[in-house]
Amino acid sequence: MLELIILLIAGIGAGIVTGLVGASAVMVAAPLLIVFLNYPAYLAIGIALSIDVFASFFATLIYSKHGRLKIKPSLILLISALIAVIIGSYFSKNIPSDNLGLATGIGIILAGISIIIKKKKKFSTTKKFSFFKRYKTLSLILVGLLIGTIAGVFGAGGGIMILLALILILDYKTHEAIGTSVFLMIFIALFGGIAHYVNFPFSISALMIGGIGGILGAVWSSKFANILKEKTLNKLVGSIIILLGILLVIKNIIL
Repeated sequence: MLELIILLIAGIGAGIVTGLVGASAVMVAAPLLIVFLNYPAYLAIGIALSIDVFASFFATLIYSKHGRLKIKPSLILLISALIAVIIGSYFSKNIPSDNLGLATGIGIILAGISIIIKKKKKFSTTKKFSFFKRYKTLSLILVGLLIGTIAGVFGAGGGIMILLALILILDYKTHEAIGTSVFLMIFIALFGGIAHYVNFPFSISALMIGGIGGILGAVWSSKFANILKEKTLNKLVGSIIILLGILLVIKNIIL
């Protein structure tokens, strides 16, 4: 019964994060599964990536209804990320579970901090990033490879990195970036989830429970996203993610 509740909560929390800011559902689901259910890190990442598919798909439907998708310019980013996520997923199975959990926790903390401090509007105007705009195709390929590698190895769907890349390199507006980000995450998380399942099969029933939670959270949060101010939203979600990351790091250091 406890496992069912945690899986559902993990899914709902993951869906909320995805719908609100386009962040990876894995940042919420993986630490909950590792900390409260003692799932091996690789197994938790595989389930979390798969939950991400459900959450991102339904979040995409909501953003699509509002005309927030801008897919074609971002396809290069997607293709390179898909190649890297398969390779990263293969190598991550050779990383000891404790080390993978610790690395995931640290990555989650950094992602949470980035959510709080990011200033999206400045990315598209600052001269510091002129290189990325000058070499858009190369930049998209390199960023895609990085995102895919992180998704495959550490389980992070790369939502925040995709979001920043779309704004920084392609000058997307914030809502377009979030909508397109969750669309791309469907495929990145799908490839990562399948690769993890092949290497370390997980319970499909556990995935279904988490997936239902992810759908509920994503639908609600996607609709709610336009109500809260962006700064308030970033601080709230970022703070929760940082706490989860700290909890995960402490668990792997102490136990």
